[in-house]
Amino acid sequence: MADHTSQTAQAGQKSDAGYWSANVRIILVSLVIWAICSFGFGILLRPMLSGIAVGGTDLGFWFAQQGSIIVFLALIFFYAWRMNKLDKEFGVDEE
Repeated sequence: MADHTSQTAQAGQKSDAGYWSANVRIILVSLVIWAICSFGFGILLRPMLSGIAVGGTDLGFWFAQQGSIIVFLALIFFYAWRMNKLDKEFGVDEE
């Protein structure tokens, strides 16, 4: 009986580890995308993007003022969608 309990506990720990590893991976990918869009395109690569016009201004300025915010909002919706899917995969969804 003790073997069955320890096997169940080990399976639960592996499941928990897989869930949190996938969760952290999604968060890290989202943060890298946001950093590239806000800091990379808006600040570091702005001189290279200055020749591309978007909405009457250059692309680098657009990313610094609006693009990074739009990307951040898109990442919020992506994270919510992906976490709902992940929750269902691991059986921890709210339904």
